[in-house]
Amino acid sequence: MIYDLWYMKSLWRQILRYFYIGKGDPNAPKTRYVAMMHGMNRISIILFVIALIVMIIRLMRRH
Repeated sequence: MIYDLWYMKSLWRQILRYFYIGKGDPNAPKTRYVAMMHGMNRISIILFVIALIVMIIRLMRRH
């Protein structure tokens, strides 16, 4: 149970770091490739959330 809580906290921290909301790791490498990877991750998370919203709206309209 404690491990699950810790895992969820670390998962949310990582997501917030992708959006520059949470504090970044000061020991993380500051390379161009890491920045590009985080940008791609941001785009994929945003598209995933938009797709979820569209699916929920379509599901609600059917009923």
